[in-house]
Amino acid sequence: MLTAFARAFRTPDLRKKILFTLFIILVFRIGSILPTPNVNVGALKETADAAKKGASGQVFQLVDLFSGGALLKLSVFALGIMPYITASIILQLLTVVIPRLEALKKEGQAGTTKITQYTRYLTVALAILQATGIVAMASTGNLFGNSAGADDVLYEKGVFPIVTMVIVMVAGTSVIMWLGELITDRGVGNGMSILIFTQVVAVFPSQFWGIYKTKGSFIFAIVILVGLAIMAGVVFVEQAQRRIPVQYAKRMVGRRMYGGTSTYIPLKVNQAGIIPVIFASSLLYLPVLASQLWPNNSWVQKVQPYLQQDNPWHMAVFFGFIIFFTYFYVAITFNPTEVADNMKKYGGFIPGIRPGRPTAEYLDYVLTRITTPGALYLGLVSLIPMVAFALLDATQDFPFGGTSILIVVGVGLDTVKQVESQLQQRNYEGFLR
Repeated sequence: MLTAFARAFRTPDLRKKILFTLFIILVFRIGSILPTPNVNVGALKETADAAKKGASGQVFQLVDLFSGGALLKLSVFALGIMPYITASIILQLLTVVIPRLEALKKEGQAGTTKITQYTRYLTVALAILQATGIVAMASTGNLFGNSAGADDVLYEKGVFPIVTMVIVMVAGTSVIMWLGELITDRGVGNGMSILIFTQVVAVFPSQFWGIYKTKGSFIFAIVILVGLAIMAGVVFVEQAQRRIPVQYAKRMVGRRMYGGTSTYIPLKVNQAGIIPVIFASSLLYLPVLASQLWPNNSWVQKVQPYLQQDNPWHMAVFFGFIIFFTYFYVAITFNPTEVADNMKKYGGFIPGIRPGRPTAEYLDYVLTRITTPGALYLGLVSLIPMVAFALLDATQDFPFGGTSILIVVGVGLDTVKQVESQLQQRNYEGFLR
């Protein structure tokens, strides 16, 4: 593997792509620590540190993860990549509902370009909404859980300073989209995925240091060993797939013979990725948001104990939501009938299965059963930080689990495959050989 790294840097064009990607990541991290105008940096640091101690119930915990901790710093890139992720998910769901978007998706590259343009517009709109909400909550102190000093975070709370902060944050989100596209065009791998990976990994050093300082070297070593075991398991499941064999019959087109080849349909165990975890987390944060908006409501006070992440009822509901959204997302993104029709159109068939409706039913049968272990896997990995809170009393200081480990492993594997494919084009061995 080290030899493959050395060969990658010895290849001129690949070295340029890797160095360019690292430069964009550096610019991205600088923007994540650059404060927005009208922010009192000294008061903000003290308030954010106090808020992190009770962050298990923060409504913006998931957003802060995707911003690499930039949200609680109120930096230029405070929104991080979250508006783009949300816009992409919304457009992907609307593609199934709106015929116009479905037709664009089937048009190939031209349709994909149009959908990407719609995603950018929606990202800016969502960024305006999120930035307005974040700045408004920061001005009232609710963003930091009403911690001590929360009222002194902003120098001025007038309309003009607030609007200026919103504009700067929205502009930061637009710059993030541009940086991601630069990495995709001139760097290595998918730009947006690499930026997400960067933001998640950015908080790892502080989390490791927090465990070492508060729990000692023995617990720190156990956490590292358990983390490596979890990472190995996640890699194993992420790479696992069920391959459905497909045979294409020979056919004459003009004077040429086509077909007669064998291939397969790869059905991944984790077909839905991290989307169900994001859906479930967002849905469970709605009661937390209600508790912050109406703290004196009697119903909210009764529900408040169940909103803590170490509560068994919270874990059970979270696990159930992940199972439900996994099946829901797989059902709307993989259409067995469409796949079966495309196979039939080009003379393809699954050995032992008749083309058409029987093929669609067989694919649905296999997909339904292979989704079950995938959904259980997502639920168990997502519960790891909550279990760590009960054992270590440090949910925020446990990096191996939940959305973070899924992102790190998924993006890491994808980037390695991208570099490996370019090495193999030059007859070099890849990283995973």
